[in-house]
Amino acid sequence: MSQPSPSPRVQRIQRTALVLLVLSGVVNYIDRATLAVGNPLIREELGLSVADMGLLLSAFLWAYAFAQLPAGALVDRFGPRRMLPLALGLWSLAQLAGGLVTSFGQFFIARMFLGVGEAPQFPSSARVVRDWFHIGRRGTATGIWNCSSTLGTAISAPLLTVLMLAFGWRWMFVIMGVAGIVVALLFYMLHRDPRSVELDADERAYLTSGDAAEGATEVTWQEWKRLFAYRTTWGMIIGFFGTIYVTWVYNAWLPGYLEMQRHISIAKTGWIAAIPYIFGVVGSLLGGRLADWLVTRGVSPMNSRKYPMTVSLLLTAGFTAWAALTPNDWLSVACISISLFLLYISSATAWAMAPVAAPAHCTASIGAMQNFGGYFGGALAPMLTGFIVQATGSFVPALLLAGAVALCAAIGYFLVVGDPVPAMDELPGASFARS
Repeated sequence: MSQPSPSPRVQRIQRTALVLLVLSGVVNYIDRATLAVGNPLIREELGLSVADMGLLLSAFLWAYAFAQLPAGALVDRFGPRRMLPLALGLWSLAQLAGGLVTSFGQFFIARMFLGVGEAPQFPSSARVVRDWFHIGRRGTATGIWNCSSTLGTAISAPLLTVLMLAFGWRWMFVIMGVAGIVVALLFYMLHRDPRSVELDADERAYLTSGDAAEGATEVTWQEWKRLFAYRTTWGMIIGFFGTIYVTWVYNAWLPGYLEMQRHISIAKTGWIAAIPYIFGVVGSLLGGRLADWLVTRGVSPMNSRKYPMTVSLLLTAGFTAWAALTPNDWLSVACISISLFLLYISSATAWAMAPVAAPAHCTASIGAMQNFGGYFGGALAPMLTGFIVQATGSFVPALLLAGAVALCAAIGYFLVVGDPVPAMDELPGASFARS
């Protein structure tokens, strides 16, 4: 299948958009990590218990999960150019406020606003890709911006540790908050939504060829609700639940696992824990490219995402179980690295599905619904893992549970996801039974 080429102007817009999305995504994930990095010093200064810290960590995740649903609709309604800078500004102010708090209650509120503010990041990114990339190139573009999540995670520990040791944990929060505000201003100044750009006929043809024809440009409440009537939406929610559940088992507990289960020193853990996330960056880039490659080989846009996500989750289940059961420390780290490589293939192809799974004006909405399912799992993962480790004294049952979740998600994803959700005027009276 031949791929049309964008005009030089569209190419410039694409490059600028991807740079801004990666930059904002990296800031997004670094900001999430500030509390974990500053954990001991914050607990000591504010007199917080370990349980208090667990509540602060969960405050972000639950707020982030439930804010997904309105965030996607708002992005589709008002466009990424307005919504992402507003979101960046809100979460950056919340991050800055984290450096000024004096009590648990204040910190809890700041973390909740951080979660609400970060919610539009990935739905906005999915919408930008739908707006500015041909259907045959959306997978690669998605893989590029999606790698910001694992890239930000990989660099957050060394960067934040340097800031904290040099300036203190409070200034670490303040500096990252100011950095986010700068990125918000850059995005607003440099990015444009298609509705505000006068495109010629060839440029419009490049952006829309291969997509179903549709007349609507803004999502309505009726259309947003209608997305839940399709099995494809529920399949995306189920599949992403498994992806993010296992990802957050590692995000929240990998250093603790290496120290407590594998008895690796704290000095070594910081460096060893970064290795799997380097594999994650590669997996994200490869996942997007793989989806586009399958399209060029005649696989439908939906199946080009569905098949890699299903296979990667199946393999993730196996390697996560292997990591848990092997007595060899380095083999366990290798299995975890492969698991994260596969998880970010799954994540990239899942996000690459959002721009092809629904009408263009519903892209951010269906992406946010998927991300709600994912971060419902993400919010459960650290809590359940902690309970299991505390009850059994071992990470093995928790990792085996994570593998089982990945297996169930793969099966559910393969069986439930079907055809794209049609435009509202294509199938009047469509129901859950229509795929």
